[in-house]
Amino acid sequence: MAQRYTKSNLPQKNCLVCGRPFEWRRKWKDCWEEVRYCSDRCRRRRSSASQTGEDPA
Repeated sequence: MAQRYTKSNLPQKNCLVCGRPFEWRRKWKDCWEEVRYCSDRCRRRRSSASQTGEDPA
């Protein structure tokens, strides 16, 4: 059974492109481990992160 989260206890990750923290969303409940970017804008800009030497993986 999936873990239940309360609004005050949501897991966080840092975006690989902008470095900002972002919280779990319900739409990511089945793929949270694969989520790496906070927004579509950062996902589109991921190639610029690899050019600066950051690891996009």
